Amino acid sequence: MALRLINHALRRQLAAQLPRNAQVGSVASVHTLDKIGKREVVGYGWNGTASYADRVDYPLPPIRFREPNNEINALRVKEQGDWKKLSPQEIKALYRASFCQTIAEVQAGTGEWKMHLGIGLLFTSAAIWIAILMNLFVYDELPVTFDEEHQKAQLKRMLDLEVNPITGLSSKWDYENNKWKN
Repeated sequence: MALRLINHALRRQLAAQLPRNAQVGSVASVHTLDKIGKREVVGYGWNGTASYADRVDYPLPPIRFREPNNEINALRVKEQGDWKKLSPQEIKALYRASFCQTIAEVQAGTGEWKMHLGIGLLFTSAAIWIAILMNLFVYDELPVTFDEEHQKAQLKRMLDLEVNPITGLSSKWDYENNKWKN
């Protein structure tokens, strides 16, 4: 019982220290209220922060997009009545006062992928040109052992020496008929 009284007293004391317009239970909102100006806090927000962001996964931001002015305040008063009396321009003005973009505008592509693809292709072509130039001017000619006749001679020598006769190359050679086994 005594612990409940102490807990209640501590909560009352902490609540008295918080600003009046802060969202209770959110430390982040206390620190961001001075950054939002006179915009109205209308919700809890993503992770409890009072910051505006157009997001598809969290479509209702905790604060309005624009600070209220005389025109918006007049529309909000008119909004309290019958919506059929509002013109489409007034409805759009009310929407744009609360939100920066529509969901369709948020989901619309920006075309930024084209720039990334172009930069990637530029780097790829630069790497190919560097490899070609390195082959032409930096690297020496291949040794003569890469010629086909030298490779055949090396294969014949390995078969004559019976290199790896159990599971390797020599195990696949028929020494009696001088040809490869089937």
